[in-house]
Amino acid sequence: MDLLIRPAEPAEYTALGEITAQAYLGDGLLDFGESDAYLSELRDVARRAAAAEVLVAVRGDVLLGGVTFVPAGGPMADIAGPGEAEIRMLAVARAGRGQGAGEALVRTCAERARALAGCHSLVLSTQPTMRAAHRLYERLGFRRIPARDWNPLPGVLDLTLLTYELTL
Repeated sequence: MDLLIRPAEPAEYTALGEITAQAYLGDGLLDFGESDAYLSELRDVARRAAAAEVLVAVRGDVLLGGVTFVPAGGPMADIAGPGEAEIRMLAVARAGRGQGAGEALVRTCAERARALAGCHSLVLSTQPTMRAAHRLYERLGFRRIPARDWNPLPGVLDLTLLTYELTL
């Protein structure tokens, strides 16, 4: 069956939240593991869907992963400025990796950003250890913007998030 990217349905929010949480936990991306405060945000798909567009990748009736697409000026934006859309919380279930779901989700976000009036770029943050994701972003035309790297919890956490940008 073909891979389909579409908006998440409310009945999928819990499963997608768990896929996202487990992807971050399994890849060692949460400094405080199961007690990391960000884990509840990763699981709260309903909150994200109320403020942004949550997309899922499905093959048949199997949910493979999802992403949060934040249109320019959206309240879920971490780093997007005027004329920029943002990708957040891209995650693919371990069993669904290697099937093109991550790439299809990023490509769909780029298409949505291109369709927004006045949107000139798509930005995202990523951790330094996410090398497979970096290769994907670079292959799709994103470029690193080191001047925009940032720390989500300065003074609390020694973590610099890397910024990538796709010019539309």
